Amino acid sequence: MKKFMGFFLVAALICATVMMCGCTGTGDNTPAVTPTEASTAQATAQPTAAQETSEKSTLKVFHAGSLASPMEQMEAAYEAEYTDVDVQLYSGGSTKLAKEIVELGKVADVYASADYSLIPGLMVPDYADWYVTFAKNRMVLCYTDKSKYADEVTADNWYEILGKDDVAWAFSDPNLDPCGYRSLMVIQLAEVNYNDDMIFDNLVGARSGISHSFEDGVATIHAKDPAPVYPLSIDEKSVNLIAGLEAGNLDYAWEYMSVAEQNADSGVKYIELPEAIDLSSISYADAYAKVQIETEGGMMVGKPIVYGATVPTTADQPENGDKFVAMLIGETGQKIMKDAGQPPIVPATGFLDIPSSLSALVEMSS
Repeated sequence: MKKFMGFFLVAALICATVMMCGCTGTGDNTPAVTPTEASTAQATAQPTAAQETSEKSTLKVFHAGSLASPMEQMEAAYEAEYTDVDVQLYSGGSTKLAKEIVELGKVADVYASADYSLIPGLMVPDYADWYVTFAKNRMVLCYTDKSKYADEVTADNWYEILGKDDVAWAFSDPNLDPCGYRSLMVIQLAEVNYNDDMIFDNLVGARSGISHSFEDGVATIHAKDPAPVYPLSIDEKSVNLIAGLEAGNLDYAWEYMSVAEQNADSGVKYIELPEAIDLSSISYADAYAKVQIETEGGMMVGKPIVYGATVPTTADQPENGDKFVAMLIGETGQKIMKDAGQPPIVPATGFLDIPSSLSALVEMSS
């Protein structure tokens, strides 16, 4: 028993000694750090993602829906060069976006339009005092292998295919999106090109509230109240129509060639039209001008498709806006636009009071 008690006392003494050593620390007099203190130190040394974002300047870019793909690449390129800037993209119909800036007071630091003429027409002088033209495009008729008569449609008979009662086709709203009023221009110009003065009435007049009239050799299309009737449908913006084609809800849709090429991997095909009607060639500028569209945004006169950009006078970040436009019309933007199927204008053309930071990158309009 005595032996047992002795053993017990020795063991207790050893345990007490170990516990005392644990309480006195490591022996180097370094104070222990509590979890709360450690977390505070780490938070001080390494800001959270939310903190980093809040310290960046926000650059708001309003752009045409047909510029969605190249603008995503521009966003990445700009943020890589200017790491203190967070680029936020807002896509929509160019007319709608211009009206949001002018009529609703929305703030954009950059406005890039699928129709450059919207800038002098709707924004100058109060909301813009300069602009550049930087890229071109052309109209095409898109379809997929699932489209009715896909194996029959050609550049010579597309209007006959669209005229069939079982063919669902669409274009974007001419009051909100330049692609919409350009689609109507193409259909009207087709009457002369194919020597058939019933194309517009058969395709559009009989299936919507859109009509046309003629005076002094100029066709005026009245499109303020589209009111489409099946099999014709009208969407807010043209890029939405791609989803309809892919899902099989639409057989044909009017788009820019760049949008068609950007969606080729998902099965989108297109009919390339004659230059006389596809709004792509300066050589046919006089012929294009013989068609005009009456819209909620004003009278739109036919002209070659040219994109424009500006920094609105109401921008919160005008300096960053200028830098973004400089990148857009410089070598980086030119490559992005070319790869997206939208031929860049090199050099870009400048209009009105171009900022000094852009003057070396543009050729001023005479």
